[in-house]
Amino acid sequence: MYKRRDLLKLAVGSVAAAVVESTTAHAQSPIPSPAPATPPVPQAQSFDSARILDMARDLAKRPYKAPNAPLGDPFASLPHDLYVSIKSKPDTHIWKDANTGFVIEPLHRGSIFSAQIQIHVVENGFERKLAYATDLFDFGKVSIPSNIGDLGFSGFRILRPIDGRMSEVAIFQGASFFRARANHQNFGVVARGLSIRTADPRGEETPSFRAIWIEKPTLASNAIVMHALLDSESVTGAYRFTLRPGDATIIDTECTLFARTNVDHYGIATMAGTYVFGPLDRRRDDIRPAAHEVSGLQILNGAHEWLWRPVSNRETLQVSAFVDSSPQGFGFLQRERGFSQFQDDLQHWEWRPSLWIEPIGDWGPGEVTLVEIPTDSEVNGNMIAYWRARQPLAAGAEVSYAYRQFWCWQAPNRPPLAQVAGSRSGRATAQSGARRRRFLVDFTGDVIADPHRSPEINANLTASPGAISSVRTFLDRERKSMRVIFDMDAGSEALSELRLLLESQGKPISETWLYRWTP
Repeated sequence: MYKRRDLLKLAVGSVAAAVVESTTAHAQSPIPSPAPATPPVPQAQSFDSARILDMARDLAKRPYKAPNAPLGDPFASLPHDLYVSIKSKPDTHIWKDANTGFVIEPLHRGSIFSAQIQIHVVENGFERKLAYATDLFDFGKVSIPSNIGDLGFSGFRILRPIDGRMSEVAIFQGASFFRARANHQNFGVVARGLSIRTADPRGEETPSFRAIWIEKPTLASNAIVMHALLDSESVTGAYRFTLRPGDATIIDTECTLFARTNVDHYGIATMAGTYVFGPLDRRRDDIRPAAHEVSGLQILNGAHEWLWRPVSNRETLQVSAFVDSSPQGFGFLQRERGFSQFQDDLQHWEWRPSLWIEPIGDWGPGEVTLVEIPTDSEVNGNMIAYWRARQPLAAGAEVSYAYRQFWCWQAPNRPPLAQVAGSRSGRATAQSGARRRRFLVDFTGDVIADPHRSPEINANLTASPGAISSVRTFLDRERKSMRVIFDMDAGSEALSELRLLLESQGKPISETWLYRWTP
């Protein structure tokens, strides 16, 4: 386990009203006169991270005003293939010759990335706003008007040298979305700074980062620090991200949230990943054995119980709540790391990162929420997970959270128990009917191989509602594995919650396998 960091303590001074007005006014102003070919150098001012906290607090006291930064054609209507052809010119990237270990690549607005975010660069204690100019970009096949004005940016990429070339390590773009990856991985799971009313019948609210400040790193630190101002109809926030790339890319996230209105449903450490199909739910006629960047949701709860919940592409929206207090960790993991498990030469699902969250400090009572959204698309993040605090935010309240993200091949904190190596399901028999299902769950671990630690291994198995039958176990100590096969009949019920745990001498020797069956 990595050492926990202390929560950032931002000094609170007087409210910088003039700064807030400047930031808000810029976001609401109409498109100005045409931008010059070469961007001007804005006047620098001293930087103080406490000012961002003041800005968020002051902004929460004012009525919400949506940004007014319209994006006209051709950018607003660009198809995705044309949008991605717009490239920033490498010789204009921030710190490209500074030997800092990182390079920042601003991203153009367009297509679904229409929102504007202010980017500020912090150097030697001073900040300056990054100015937009067409000379920063190669527009490829996109024909642009001669005078398009100051469009601003949609976000930015963070690049670093790996194996002699510049490689992306993280992307901050769109609302409060960002993603990262470890060395030699592809991008996959997406994180959010904050989610509000996700999968709620009242409709989802989408907070956005309005501005971000990027501190110039040093080569010796191998870290880059960013500060962000978040805004939405209900909440504002001040964020600090500290990113450290490597075999596992770590992002320490610290935030203070301010409630404009009463907020009873908000998500911390929200993440989304794609799951199309796998051995548990092969409804799709496909030559591949599986297609997903997320195998399941791992939870280490406050009682130090390890839970493993495989995800599934359902016929209907499903929301599951894992009630807890003071969670120790949770995250979307990709456990399948072999090409043969996907057989996909284009997507390479086995190269996608797992995302593990380690809370810093006591988060109190709440629940890990899992949302499973039906999809036929391989680009939508239809699996969503986040921490939902039990205590709502009252208007005028503020609350702080801190947590560490591990974008990794394997989570740094793994169960000292047997783990689930795979899960499958199918029709039980031709005579039993479609609603009777057969499940197969494989466990593996050193504890299974040792007859002294586990002289007898039993499968503790329940279904609620539903009936379990035909339970069979196959123990192979040489391979350190145990297979459990069983049938489940839910009768006329619309779902059944399954729970499976391996025990020896009355004590658990495996993580707890959980699964919700739906027709």
